[in-house]
Amino acid sequence: TTGDFVDRSTLNPSRPSAQIAIRGFKASCPPLSTFYFLFVVFMVSVIFHCHQRLALVPSPWASSARVVLAPKHLPQEGMFTINAIGRLGNQMGEYATLFALARMNGRPAFIPASMHSTLAPIFRISLPVLHSSTASRIPWKNYHLNDWMEERYSHIPGRYVRLTGYPCSWTFYHHLRPEILREFSLHDHVREEAQAFLRGLRINGSKPVTFVGVHVRRGDYVHVMPNVWKGVVADRGYLEKALDWFRARYSSPVFVVTSNDMSWCRKSIKPSHGDVVFAGSGQQGSPAKDFALLTQCNHTIMTVGTFGIWAAYLAGGDTIYLANFTRPNSPFHMIFKPQATFLPEWVGIAANLGLPERIGVWC
Repeated sequence: TTGDFVDRSTLNPSRPSAQIAIRGFKASCPPLSTFYFLFVVFMVSVIFHCHQRLALVPSPWASSARVVLAPKHLPQEGMFTINAIGRLGNQMGEYATLFALARMNGRPAFIPASMHSTLAPIFRISLPVLHSSTASRIPWKNYHLNDWMEERYSHIPGRYVRLTGYPCSWTFYHHLRPEILREFSLHDHVREEAQAFLRGLRINGSKPVTFVGVHVRRGDYVHVMPNVWKGVVADRGYLEKALDWFRARYSSPVFVVTSNDMSWCRKSIKPSHGDVVFAGSGQQGSPAKDFALLTQCNHTIMTVGTFGIWAAYLAGGDTIYLANFTRPNSPFHMIFKPQATFLPEWVGIAANLGLPERIGVWC
């Protein structure tokens, strides 16, 4: 038929007109590398958009802690977030305070992406993430918190509130303790590594049944406490008293020492009883191992700092803390209340506020 007729002579490449047509086709056809480039761009675009869409989908497609809030999905009733500042202990306090105050004020809570990066590799936190690009578009009202609960925090004004400060006090969140413990439950692999280490310990040939985590915070505090806050860090005398307190109450306890200055600990903690294990990695930038070891112990000895406070809070059991570690005229008392920091059942041993410690080695 007319519609099926094809002039096959035009397909003969030996004809001049066919050669011109083929050369024209080659000239207009893009190189192979262009096809590869366009294909890569297409695939990257598909993956990016799929990732963005999945980030907005709740479980099981994405963990609730990884949900990213897009600007068009802002809660009409408002929302709370908090500054993510400090290291692990500070950010745990900020997270728990946000969790509690948002609940108390009837607002949804979202954490900054940087806080998620700090806490999520260690804990099973559940609060959703507020993407930085979204956070920058929200008209936040900053609301500063002291480091203890006040009645006015039950009625914080504003729709989009960003809490600020270094809140850590149990007075914010202790009424929600079971939920806080769930939020800060360790991932299985983190917990199992710590428990495997503890199971492998032997003291005088026997497997211990009572583990006491010891956290010795030094580092910058060695200079900050005397020079800024008019106080001290724990010395060897305090640690000896704290260890003896447990030795008098428990049969054959083992003391699992972690610190950001393990060299000082090895020189200063008396080893003659054979019940001390220097177990921590001492790496401030990778705190998961040390923190997990402390929380898996039965009891806690802390010195100063929020890292030790949170380890004791999660571990439960008996806790010894360094008391009265600043002089009465210390400016630290403007931002710190011992009764709002240490649980009432914890036992304080007073610090030595006399002469600076002298470095030495136990004989």
